[in-house]
Amino acid sequence: MERDRLELLAKVASLYYLDNQSQEQIAVQLGYSRSMISRLLSEAREQRVVEIRVHYPLERCSDLERELADLLGLERVQVLARRSLPYEQMLRRLGEMAARTVEGLVAEGMTVGISWGTALREMTNNLNPRGYTSIHVLQIIGALDTRDPDIDGPNLARSLAQVFGGTFSTLPAPLIVENERLSEALMRDRSLRRTLDQAEKLDMAVMGIGTVYPRRSSLLRAGYLEPDDLDDLTRAGAVGDVCAIHFNAQGQVLDVPLHRRRIGIAPETLRRIPIKMGIAGGEAKGLSILGAARSGLVNHLITDESAALRALQYLKGDD
Repeated sequence: MERDRLELLAKVASLYYLDNQSQEQIAVQLGYSRSMISRLLSEAREQRVVEIRVHYPLERCSDLERELADLLGLERVQVLARRSLPYEQMLRRLGEMAARTVEGLVAEGMTVGISWGTALREMTNNLNPRGYTSIHVLQIIGALDTRDPDIDGPNLARSLAQVFGGTFSTLPAPLIVENERLSEALMRDRSLRRTLDQAEKLDMAVMGIGTVYPRRSSLLRAGYLEPDDLDDLTRAGAVGDVCAIHFNAQGQVLDVPLHRRRIGIAPETLRRIPIKMGIAGGEAKGLSILGAARSGLVNHLITDESAALRALQYLKGDD
Protein backbone atom coordinates (compact mmCIF):
# COMPACT_ATOMS: atom_id res chain seq x y z
CA MET A 1 0.00 0.00 0.00
CA GLU A 2 1.25 3.50 -0.86
CA ARG A 3 2.66 5.61 1.96
CA ASP A 4 0.22 8.49 1.28
CA ARG A 5 -2.73 6.13 1.73
CA LEU A 6 -1.32 4.79 5.00
CA GLU A 7 -0.76 8.35 6.22
CA LEU A 8 -4.41 9.16 5.50
CA LEU A 9 -5.62 6.05 7.33
CA ALA A 10 -3.42 6.88 10.32
CA LYS A 11 -4.68 10.47 10.41
CA VAL A 12 -8.34 9.47 10.29
CA ALA A 13 -7.80 6.78 12.95
CA SER A 14 -5.93 9.21 15.18
CA LEU A 15 -8.67 11.83 15.00
CA TYR A 16 -11.34 9.23 15.75
CA TYR A 17 -9.72 7.01 18.38
CA LEU A 18 -7.28 9.39 20.08
CA ASP A 19 -8.92 12.81 19.69
CA ASN A 20 -12.47 11.47 20.16
CA GLN A 21 -13.82 13.34 17.15
CA SER A 22 -17.00 12.07 15.54
CA GLN A 23 -17.01 10.73 11.99
CA GLU A 24 -19.04 13.78 10.94
CA GLN A 25 -16.47 16.19 12.46
CA ILE A 26 -13.62 14.38 10.70
CA ALA A 27 -15.51 14.46 7.41
CA VAL A 28 -15.94 18.26 7.64
CA GLN A 29 -12.31 18.77 8.66
CA LEU A 30 -10.83 16.63 5.87
CA GLY A 31 -13.39 17.36 3.15
CA TYR A 32 -14.77 13.81 2.81
CA SER A 33 -18.25 12.39 3.20
CA ARG A 34 -19.20 10.73 6.47
CA SER A 35 -19.57 7.37 4.68
CA MET A 36 -16.04 7.73 3.30
CA ILE A 37 -14.67 8.30 6.83
CA SER A 38 -16.47 5.16 7.98
CA ARG A 39 -14.88 3.16 5.15
CA LEU A 40 -11.43 4.61 5.93
CA LEU A 41 -11.76 3.59 9.59
CA SER A 42 -12.67 0.06 8.54
CA GLU A 43 -9.71 -0.01 6.16
CA ALA A 44 -7.41 1.24 8.92
CA ARG A 45 -8.36 -1.76 11.04
CA GLU A 46 -8.04 -4.18 8.12
CA GLN A 47 -4.55 -2.84 7.32
CA ARG A 48 -3.59 -2.96 11.02
CA VAL A 49 -2.91 0.76 11.07
CA VAL A 50 -5.01 0.72 14.21
CA GLU A 51 -5.59 -2.20 16.57
CA ILE A 52 -8.28 -2.45 19.22
CA ARG A 53 -7.45 -4.31 22.41
CA VAL A 54 -9.92 -4.97 25.22
CA HIS A 55 -8.37 -5.04 28.70
CA TYR A 56 -10.40 -7.29 30.98
CA PRO A 57 -10.03 -7.06 34.77
CA LEU A 58 -7.20 -9.39 35.81
CA GLU A 59 -8.67 -11.22 38.77
CA ARG A 60 -6.11 -13.12 40.84
CA CYS A 61 -6.21 -16.07 43.26
CA SER A 62 -4.40 -14.70 46.31
CA ASP A 63 -4.77 -17.90 48.35
CA LEU A 64 -3.05 -19.97 45.64
CA GLU A 65 -0.35 -17.31 45.31
CA ARG A 66 0.52 -17.45 49.01
CA GLU A 67 0.46 -21.25 49.13
CA LEU A 68 2.71 -21.70 46.09
CA ALA A 69 5.14 -19.02 47.26
CA ASP A 70 5.41 -20.59 50.73
CA LEU A 71 5.73 -24.20 49.61
CA LEU A 72 8.16 -23.55 46.76
CA GLY A 73 10.15 -20.69 48.29
CA LEU A 74 9.39 -18.33 45.41
CA GLU A 75 9.87 -14.59 45.83
CA ARG A 76 6.77 -13.63 43.84
CA VAL A 77 3.79 -15.60 42.57
CA GLN A 78 0.84 -14.25 40.60
CA VAL A 79 -2.04 -16.56 39.71
CA LEU A 80 -4.64 -15.51 37.15
CA ALA A 81 -8.20 -16.59 37.95
CA ARG A 82 -9.02 -18.61 34.85
CA ARG A 83 -12.69 -19.50 35.33
CA SER A 84 -13.88 -20.95 31.99
CA LEU A 85 -11.43 -19.12 29.72
CA PRO A 86 -10.20 -21.15 26.73
CA TYR A 87 -6.45 -21.64 26.50
CA GLU A 88 -5.73 -18.90 23.94
CA GLN A 89 -7.66 -16.24 25.88
CA MET A 90 -5.97 -17.33 29.10
CA LEU A 91 -2.54 -16.84 27.48
CA ARG A 92 -3.49 -13.34 26.34
CA ARG A 93 -4.52 -12.33 29.85
CA LEU A 94 -1.48 -14.04 31.34
CA GLY A 95 0.67 -11.96 29.00
CA GLU A 96 -1.11 -8.82 30.14
CA MET A 97 -0.51 -9.71 33.79
CA ALA A 98 3.16 -10.35 33.03
CA ALA A 99 3.41 -7.01 31.23
CA ARG A 100 2.12 -5.09 34.25
CA THR A 101 4.61 -6.95 36.49
CA VAL A 102 7.58 -6.33 34.19
CA GLU A 103 6.71 -2.63 33.95
CA GLY A 104 6.85 -2.42 37.74
CA LEU A 105 10.23 -4.15 37.94
CA VAL A 106 12.20 -2.66 35.05
CA ALA A 107 14.26 0.44 35.78
CA GLU A 108 16.74 2.62 33.93
CA GLY A 109 20.11 0.98 33.45
CA MET A 110 18.91 -2.64 33.70
CA THR A 111 19.87 -5.49 31.40
CA VAL A 112 16.92 -7.80 30.70
CA GLY A 113 17.08 -11.25 29.13
CA ILE A 114 14.23 -12.86 27.19
CA SER A 115 13.69 -16.37 25.82
CA TRP A 116 10.78 -17.13 23.47
CA GLY A 117 7.21 -18.35 23.29
CA THR A 118 3.57 -17.35 22.86
CA ALA A 119 3.14 -16.10 26.43
CA LEU A 120 6.14 -13.78 26.00
CA ARG A 121 4.72 -12.45 22.74
CA GLU A 122 1.50 -11.64 24.56
CA MET A 123 3.53 -9.93 27.27
CA THR A 124 5.44 -7.70 24.84
CA ASN A 125 2.21 -6.87 22.98
CA ASN A 126 0.70 -5.57 26.22
CA LEU A 127 3.63 -3.47 27.43
CA ASN A 128 3.17 0.29 27.60
CA PRO A 129 5.94 2.35 25.97
CA ARG A 130 8.60 3.80 28.25
CA GLY A 131 11.18 6.49 27.61
CA TYR A 132 14.22 4.71 29.00
CA THR A 133 17.57 5.32 27.34
CA SER A 134 19.86 2.79 29.01
CA ILE A 135 17.79 -0.41 29.08
CA HIS A 136 19.49 -3.28 27.24
CA VAL A 137 17.60 -6.40 26.16
CA LEU A 138 19.36 -9.68 25.53
CA GLN A 139 18.21 -12.76 23.62
CA ILE A 140 19.38 -15.55 25.92
CA ILE A 141 18.76 -18.68 23.81
CA GLY A 142 19.24 -19.46 20.15
CA ALA A 143 16.51 -18.83 17.62
CA LEU A 144 13.74 -21.27 16.77
CA ASP A 145 13.39 -20.28 13.11
CA THR A 146 9.69 -21.12 13.31
CA ARG A 147 6.85 -20.34 10.94
CA ASP A 148 5.75 -17.75 13.53
CA PRO A 149 8.73 -15.40 13.98
CA ASP A 150 6.78 -13.20 16.40
CA ILE A 151 7.28 -15.77 19.17
CA ASP A 152 11.01 -16.18 18.49
CA GLY A 153 13.84 -14.74 20.56
CA PRO A 154 15.26 -12.18 18.09
CA ASN A 155 11.88 -10.54 17.42
CA LEU A 156 10.91 -10.58 21.09
CA ALA A 157 14.21 -8.97 22.11
CA ARG A 158 13.76 -6.30 19.45
CA SER A 159 10.12 -5.65 20.46
CA LEU A 160 10.96 -5.42 24.16
CA ALA A 161 13.79 -2.97 23.48
CA GLN A 162 11.61 -0.85 21.22
CA VAL A 163 8.78 -0.52 23.72
CA PHE A 164 11.18 0.47 26.50
CA GLY A 165 13.27 2.73 24.27
CA GLY A 166 16.47 0.74 24.79
CA THR A 167 18.95 -1.34 22.82
CA PHE A 168 19.14 -5.08 22.21
CA SER A 169 21.52 -7.91 21.35
CA THR A 170 20.58 -11.12 19.57
CA LEU A 171 22.12 -14.58 19.62
CA PRO A 172 22.77 -15.41 15.94
CA ALA A 173 22.48 -19.19 16.11
CA PRO A 174 19.84 -21.93 16.22
CA LEU A 175 18.57 -23.09 19.59
CA ILE A 176 19.65 -26.70 19.01
CA VAL A 177 22.28 -27.72 16.47
CA GLU A 178 22.98 -31.03 14.77
CA ASN A 179 25.78 -32.33 16.97
CA GLU A 180 27.96 -31.58 19.99
CA ARG A 181 31.02 -30.55 17.94
CA LEU A 182 29.06 -27.89 16.09
CA SER A 183 27.69 -26.59 19.39
CA GLU A 184 31.18 -26.31 20.86
CA ALA A 185 32.43 -24.49 17.76
CA LEU A 186 29.54 -22.03 17.78
CA MET A 187 29.94 -21.33 21.47
CA ARG A 188 33.52 -20.21 20.70
CA ASP A 189 32.30 -17.78 18.03
CA ARG A 190 33.15 -14.20 18.96
CA SER A 191 29.69 -12.70 18.33
CA LEU A 192 27.95 -15.45 20.30
CA ARG A 193 30.43 -15.19 23.15
CA ARG A 194 29.90 -11.41 23.27
CA THR A 195 26.15 -11.89 23.78
CA LEU A 196 26.52 -14.76 26.26
CA ASP A 197 29.12 -12.83 28.24
CA GLN A 198 26.55 -10.04 28.63
CA ALA A 199 24.23 -12.61 30.19
CA GLU A 200 26.56 -12.70 33.20
CA LYS A 201 25.33 -9.16 34.02
CA LEU A 202 21.58 -9.70 33.63
CA ASP A 203 19.34 -8.04 36.22
CA MET A 204 16.24 -9.90 35.09
CA ALA A 205 15.27 -12.74 32.77
CA VAL A 206 11.75 -13.28 31.43
CA MET A 207 11.14 -16.83 30.23
CA GLY A 208 8.53 -19.37 29.30
CA ILE A 209 8.34 -22.71 31.07
CA GLY A 210 8.12 -25.67 28.70
CA THR A 211 6.68 -29.14 29.10
CA VAL A 212 7.41 -32.60 27.71
CA TYR A 213 3.67 -33.17 27.33
CA PRO A 214 3.41 -33.58 23.51
CA ARG A 215 0.27 -31.46 22.96
CA ARG A 216 1.89 -28.45 24.70
CA SER A 217 5.57 -28.92 23.81
CA SER A 218 6.87 -25.80 22.06
CA LEU A 219 10.10 -27.57 21.11
CA LEU A 220 8.06 -30.26 19.37
CA ARG A 221 5.91 -27.69 17.53
CA ALA A 222 9.03 -25.79 16.47
CA GLY A 223 10.49 -28.94 14.93
CA TYR A 224 13.54 -29.12 17.21
CA LEU A 225 12.30 -32.31 18.82
CA GLU A 226 10.56 -35.37 17.43
CA PRO A 227 8.06 -37.44 19.43
CA ASP A 228 10.82 -40.02 20.03
CA ASP A 229 13.01 -37.26 21.52
CA LEU A 230 10.24 -36.37 23.96
CA ASP A 231 9.93 -40.04 24.88
CA ASP A 232 13.69 -40.17 25.59
CA LEU A 233 13.49 -37.05 27.76
CA THR A 234 10.52 -38.46 29.66
CA ARG A 235 12.38 -41.74 30.29
CA ALA A 236 15.30 -39.68 31.62
CA GLY A 237 12.90 -38.11 34.12
CA ALA A 238 12.31 -34.73 32.43
CA VAL A 239 9.09 -32.92 33.29
CA GLY A 240 9.82 -29.58 31.66
CA ASP A 241 12.38 -27.00 30.66
CA VAL A 242 13.39 -23.38 30.99
CA CYS A 243 15.45 -22.05 28.07
CA ALA A 244 15.62 -25.67 26.78
CA ILE A 245 17.33 -26.69 30.05
CA HIS A 246 15.46 -29.83 31.11
CA PHE A 247 14.89 -30.85 34.71
CA ASN A 248 13.05 -33.51 36.67
CA ALA A 249 10.25 -33.05 39.20
CA GLN A 250 12.78 -32.63 42.01
CA GLY A 251 14.41 -29.74 40.16
CA GLN A 252 17.60 -31.52 39.13
CA VAL A 253 18.97 -30.38 35.77
CA LEU A 254 19.39 -33.54 33.72
CA ASP A 255 22.49 -34.73 31.92
CA VAL A 256 20.91 -35.49 28.56
CA PRO A 257 22.51 -35.43 25.05
CA LEU A 258 20.20 -32.61 23.97
CA HIS A 259 21.88 -30.18 26.37
CA ARG A 260 25.22 -30.68 24.62
CA ARG A 261 23.67 -29.49 21.34
CA ARG A 262 21.95 -26.49 22.86
CA ILE A 263 22.95 -22.83 22.28
CA GLY A 264 22.04 -20.48 25.10
CA ILE A 265 22.54 -19.26 28.62
CA ALA A 266 24.11 -21.77 31.01
CA PRO A 267 22.08 -23.07 33.98
CA GLU A 268 24.58 -21.72 36.52
CA THR A 269 24.47 -18.28 34.89
CA LEU A 270 20.68 -18.30 34.92
CA ARG A 271 20.56 -19.19 38.61
CA ARG A 272 22.69 -16.13 39.50
CA ILE A 273 20.25 -13.64 37.94
CA PRO A 274 18.39 -11.69 40.67
CA ILE A 275 14.95 -11.81 39.00
CA LYS A 276 14.13 -15.00 37.07
CA MET A 277 10.52 -14.73 35.90
CA GLY A 278 8.80 -17.82 34.54
CA ILE A 279 5.50 -17.46 32.68
CA ALA A 280 3.33 -20.50 31.98
CA GLY A 281 -0.32 -21.47 32.10
CA GLY A 282 -2.54 -24.47 31.60
CA GLU A 283 -2.93 -27.70 33.53
CA ALA A 284 -0.24 -29.41 31.43
CA LYS A 285 2.35 -27.01 32.89
CA GLY A 286 1.68 -27.94 36.54
CA LEU A 287 4.54 -30.42 36.95
CA SER A 288 6.85 -28.27 34.82
CA ILE A 289 6.25 -25.33 37.15
CA LEU A 290 7.05 -27.50 40.16
CA GLY A 291 10.36 -28.65 38.66
CA ALA A 292 11.28 -25.16 37.45
CA ALA A 293 10.79 -23.65 40.91
CA ARG A 294 12.78 -26.41 42.62
CA SER A 295 15.60 -26.11 40.05
CA GLY A 296 16.41 -22.52 40.99
CA LEU A 297 15.97 -21.45 37.37
CA VAL A 298 12.83 -19.49 38.33
CA ASN A 299 12.12 -17.38 41.43
CA HIS A 300 9.20 -15.28 40.14
CA LEU A 301 6.18 -17.10 38.72
CA ILE A 302 3.22 -15.87 36.69
CA THR A 303 0.68 -18.60 36.01
CA ASP A 304 -3.02 -19.38 35.91
CA GLU A 305 -5.39 -21.09 38.30
CA SER A 306 -5.44 -24.47 36.54
CA ALA A 307 -1.64 -24.75 36.44
CA ALA A 308 -1.32 -23.59 40.05
CA LEU A 309 -3.85 -26.16 41.30
CA ARG A 310 -2.11 -28.92 39.34
CA ALA A 311 1.31 -27.92 40.70
CA LEU A 312 -0.04 -27.97 44.25
CA GLN A 313 -1.62 -31.36 43.64
CA TYR A 314 1.73 -32.78 42.57
CA LEU A 315 3.51 -31.01 45.40
CA LYS A 316 1.23 -32.36 48.11
CA GLY A 317 1.44 -35.80 46.55
CA ASP A 318 5.25 -35.63 46.78
CA ASP A 319 5.07 -34.50 50.38
